[in-house]
Amino acid sequence: MFKYSGLMMLLCLHSGLFVSAQSSANKTHADTLWSAVVKNLYDAQNKLYYETTNKEKNENPHSFLWPLCGLIQAANEMEAIHPGKNYMPTVVTAINAYYDKKAPAPGYDSYVVKEKGGDRFYDDNQWIAIAYLDAYKRTKKKWYLEKATEIYKFMMTGFDTISGGGLYWKEGDKGGKNTCSNGPGVLVALQLYDATHQKSYLDTALLLYNWVNKYLQAPEGYYYDMIHVPSLKIDSAAYTYNAGTMLESNVKLYHITKDKHYLEAAQHIAAGSYAHFFRQGRFPYSYWFNAVLLRGYEALYAVDGNRQYINAMQEDADKVWATESDQRGLVGRRTDKDLLGQTGMMEIYARLARIK
Repeated sequence: MFKYSGLMMLLCLHSGLFVSAQSSANKTHADTLWSAVVKNLYDAQNKLYYETTNKEKNENPHSFLWPLCGLIQAANEMEAIHPGKNYMPTVVTAINAYYDKKAPAPGYDSYVVKEKGGDRFYDDNQWIAIAYLDAYKRTKKKWYLEKATEIYKFMMTGFDTISGGGLYWKEGDKGGKNTCSNGPGVLVALQLYDATHQKSYLDTALLLYNWVNKYLQAPEGYYYDMIHVPSLKIDSAAYTYNAGTMLESNVKLYHITKDKHYLEAAQHIAAGSYAHFFRQGRFPYSYWFNAVLLRGYEALYAVDGNRQYINAMQEDADKVWATESDQRGLVGRRTDKDLLGQTGMMEIYARLARIK
């Protein structure tokens, strides 16, 4: 009995040391990526970022908004693993350059306003709101809540009852409604409800949640990309981030309502996305999409303690660093490294660093 107990104690100690070492490595990788982004993808003179490291071949002088949607979330996670350090202000300054006050509601253009501006995508704005609301929950700085509330108002200008409801993907384009503009919309509404306890936000969350599940969820648990309007034809392409937003939404709804139906739905999505996307020890080659899926896996793990999906993400992250990182500390299979890819892996490593 003593020998058995002693062996178990040694195994637990070894496991704890391994997890600690793994967490430290993840943190180091996240730090390396942040420094590499600042060195290779930041325009300090203009306080903006570049799309890729190949500035001559980039479509524009500076990055589209989408990569900054990833960077602002990664910056939030960096602040979470480095309490007292500031990573978000530099990114917020860059994002502010995309701010457009035009009717029907203020929001963020897809490109720098003073250079040429661009279309306004509902999902780009939602990703920013999600990061700001995470920052508000962590810091209690009211500015983050105020900006997220403003984004919510812009987001809802993209809603109508055509095709049963749901949000469009891009302002002025009524050709389709996507999981990627409705899943994060659910999260924005749920986070605002969590911050304010205003029932109208929960009502919106459930309205969007029910619509996505009715029209765009595959029986296996993952989600289709979009529904075309007015034909109602489904685009059955599947991406990891769509499963991630709806997975996290179910976990949040479970916390709010205590209804086990939402927990079971979350577990169904987690199992379905794992079976569909995780092949031969790898997730698809889209780091940022996978980061959004990890958000859902992390939320579920905190509830049910099933580490299977976290371990899968760790396995993939280890292989990325071992086979897809370069001497500059950047990641990616191509010579020209993209900002979005760096933000995705930075978020993944930062999140994995703090998961026990």
